[in-house]
Amino acid sequence: MYYPPQIKIAATYMRGGTSKGVFFRLQDLPVAAQVPGAARDALLLRVIGSPDPYGKQIDGMGAATSSTSKTVILSKSSKPEHDVDYLFGQVAIDKAFVDWSGNCGNLSAAVGAFAISSGLVHASRVPRDGIAIVRIWQANIGKSIIAHVPVTNGEVQETGDFELDGVTFPAAEVQLEFMDPAADEEGGSGAMFPTGNVIDQLEVPGFGTFTVTMINAGIPTIFVNADALGYTGTELQGAINGDAKALAMFETIRAYGAVRMGLIQHIDDAAKRQHTPKVAFVAKPAAYVSSSGKAVAVADIDLLVRALSMGQLHHAMMGTAAVAIGTAAAIPGTLVNLAAGGGARNAVRFGHPSGTLRVGAEASQVDGVWRVAKAIMSRSARVLMEGMVRVPG
Repeated sequence: MYYPPQIKIAATYMRGGTSKGVFFRLQDLPVAAQVPGAARDALLLRVIGSPDPYGKQIDGMGAATSSTSKTVILSKSSKPEHDVDYLFGQVAIDKAFVDWSGNCGNLSAAVGAFAISSGLVHASRVPRDGIAIVRIWQANIGKSIIAHVPVTNGEVQETGDFELDGVTFPAAEVQLEFMDPAADEEGGSGAMFPTGNVIDQLEVPGFGTFTVTMINAGIPTIFVNADALGYTGTELQGAINGDAKALAMFETIRAYGAVRMGLIQHIDDAAKRQHTPKVAFVAKPAAYVSSSGKAVAVADIDLLVRALSMGQLHHAMMGTAAVAIGTAAAIPGTLVNLAAGGGARNAVRFGHPSGTLRVGAEASQVDGVWRVAKAIMSRSARVLMEGMVRVPG
C-alpha cells in the first residue's frame, strides 16, 4: 500500500506573552489552505496534533494546554494604513475543531516581530535602531492593534530585561495598543455592554443566579464575583482544573452568558464556540503565593482575577482577557471596577495565578454610552524555532 510522504511548510514557532504558537505566512501554506475552510482547518489540526483522545498532542507541535494549542497566519495587509493582517486559530486539543471566533492577545505580542522578520513590513517602516511601529489588522474581530517592536541593527531585538509573570526568563518589552477594543462579530464598533448594563443578573440553571458583568472588549468576557462561586480569588490551577463539578459550572455559566451576550442562539451552540466568551472571577486584593512560589502582597495589586480558557483555569492571564479587565476596571460600577475599589481609574495591576500584570485603558462616556479609545499593556516575544513543520501528505 502506498503512503504519501510528509509535506514541508515554512513555519516559525514563537512565544508571545504567556502563550506559544506556530506562525505561518499565508503565502507559504499549501494552496488549498490559503483560503478559509476545511482544508485549512485540517492542516492546522494536524500541525498541532489534534484531535488527540489522549489529550497530550504528542504527534504535533501543541503542548496540551489552551496556551500552547495555537496557530497564526499573517499576510501583507489588505487594509489601508495597516502593515499586516493577523488571523488567529485556537486549536481544540481533543476535538477536530479550530475556533476562529476571537483574538489571542498574548500572541499579538509576537505578530509585529514575525511580520518584520518575514518581510511583511515595508523596510521604510523599520528603523535601524529604535522602535518599529507595526500596524496590525486583527482579522478575527476586525480591530487594529499597534505593536511597538524594539529594533537593533535593523533586526528585531528579542533579548532584554523585561520580566513578565508566567514567563520564566526576561526578554525585550513589546508594548501593545488595542485600539477601540469593544468589537462586535462583524468588526464594527459593537456595544461594549451587549445588554446595555454594566451589571446583570444571569440565571444559570442548576447553579443559581449570579451577578455578572458581561463585556465585549478585547474578547467577550463574563465576570463573576469569586465569593458568589465559593472562591477567594487566590486559587491556582490545581484548585479548579481538578474539580469536574467546578469546570461544569463554569462551562454552564459560559454557555448561558454567551446566549445573553448574543454570541450564540442556543446554549448547545457553545460547544462549537470554545474560545469565546471567557469566564473570569474577581475579588478584592488578598495576599497569596503564585504558582512559581512568588509572594504577592495586598499592596502589590488592585484586585484579584482568575480566568478560564478552553475549559481550564489559565495559568496566568490571556492577553485579550487582560484588555477586558483593564477596560472594565476603567468603567465605574462594573464588578471589576468595584473589586478594584471603585471610582475613576485608567490602569490597574491585578493578581493572577502566576503573579501580577498591569493594564491600562482610556474610557469615556459619550451620550450615555461608554467608549474605550484603546487599552495598553506590555508583553514580550521571541522566536523559539524556525524552519519547516512537517505533516503527512
